[in-house]
Amino acid sequence: MLLGGIMSKETHSDTDLQKIRLRIKEKQRSYASYNLSPAQNDLLRTFFDLAQEFDSNEDFYRVCVSALFEFLGLHSRLYLFDKEQEKLALVCESRKGLLLKPLAAPDHVRLSFKSYESEHSFLVPIHRKPSHDTPGSERQSFNPQILGVLEVYPLEKISQADRFFLRKYTNRIGYNLHNRLIAHENIKHLQFINNLVMDIEHNVITPNMYFKHLFNQLKAMIEDIAELEKLLAGFNAAPAVPGVSVELVAGKVSDLHRGLLENHRELLEHHANYSLFLESLFRRDHFAQGRFVLRLRKCAIDREIVSPQLDHFLSRFGARGIVVEKPEDMQEEEIFLRVDVGLLSQVYANLFSNAVKYTGEITNREGKNRKAMAYGREVLADYFGPGKPGVKFNVFTTGEHLSEVEAKTVFSEGVRGERGKSRPGTGHGLTFVKQVVEIHGGVAGYEATEEGNNFYFILPLPEPGNLTVAQA
Repeated sequence: MLLGGIMSKETHSDTDLQKIRLRIKEKQRSYASYNLSPAQNDLLRTFFDLAQEFDSNEDFYRVCVSALFEFLGLHSRLYLFDKEQEKLALVCESRKGLLLKPLAAPDHVRLSFKSYESEHSFLVPIHRKPSHDTPGSERQSFNPQILGVLEVYPLEKISQADRFFLRKYTNRIGYNLHNRLIAHENIKHLQFINNLVMDIEHNVITPNMYFKHLFNQLKAMIEDIAELEKLLAGFNAAPAVPGVSVELVAGKVSDLHRGLLENHRELLEHHANYSLFLESLFRRDHFAQGRFVLRLRKCAIDREIVSPQLDHFLSRFGARGIVVEKPEDMQEEEIFLRVDVGLLSQVYANLFSNAVKYTGEITNREGKNRKAMAYGREVLADYFGPGKPGVKFNVFTTGEHLSEVEAKTVFSEGVRGERGKSRPGTGHGLTFVKQVVEIHGGVAGYEATEEGNNFYFILPLPEPGNLTVAQA
């Protein structure tokens, strides 16, 4: 039965109601045995009210530490486990409030399933809601049911009754925090799915229109073949057709043959490119985990990513009178990196697509007109730290510089420059570029140059041996 958006199992409703009543009676007996002080009871009621009143996690952290001081005169520090860093970090404390940047926990603060003492404080683990279905893949070096630690001090002011209450209070923090983290992950998951839909529209559906252009070319050549059939039929009826010779027909056949071969090549290349993009965007792992899941492999960046994408755009550059300037160094020296080929190919597809739209003609310092797109790369020593070089990949276009405001916001979702508002587009392409580069551990950016604009991204180069000379 569906009522008010809630699905109820009619055959089990009475049994479920009895279970709820039993749990309520258990809680009544438990609370009666707790023998909490008026201040402790007031603290719990206040905590429950404010946990619902404040939506942000930051305000919730403040409530957790402030309530103890206001009602019991105890100071506290809230530590949460950082999954990425795999360590506890201090996020909020009653004396200084929320930390702008979490700090690593001191040595006396550790993950433990049970509460424990230090020299000056009492520390209580923050448990998430009990669950019997935690996947084995989520098991880590610590108990997955522990979210963090609440440190309360000074120790001399904490009685045995206080310790019992602090364990109960910390459990309430854990349950609320558990629900908040789940809600936050669900929101992030939905946001990712929405962005992924935009990625699919921007990188797959829109480029798919190019198939229509290829099919129109194919249709035109089929119509030319039909005309040739008529000419050949005329030869059979009357060997001497005015104005028509065997050489003329043979020339038309040769032109059609070359055209069909070129059309076939373009169709195959576009299909391969389209399939690559589909595979990299429609992976089941993306949807299941709510984030891009990389499939890394070692590849030759220029040969396997840059050149195929450039070939795909050459005709469009030519149609707009844009000269493509290829750097000699990328042809003589190849760089091998472990990347997701499908996603990084789309990074270049977006940068080249923007270059087609926005490259403008300028007059250079020699007084000559120039309308060009150039690409290249350079190795930056120690960019990611001592002994950690990076590789900067550039896509440069001539034209008017972005404004100061545009330069700061160009990678933001939905932002389009003044010159782009009259052209088709969503303002999503560079956001996708930034996201893909960052999940590869890199950075994306923009810089104005003497004759135009350079969009770049920098990826880590783990070892000097990744630079390999290849024959041009």
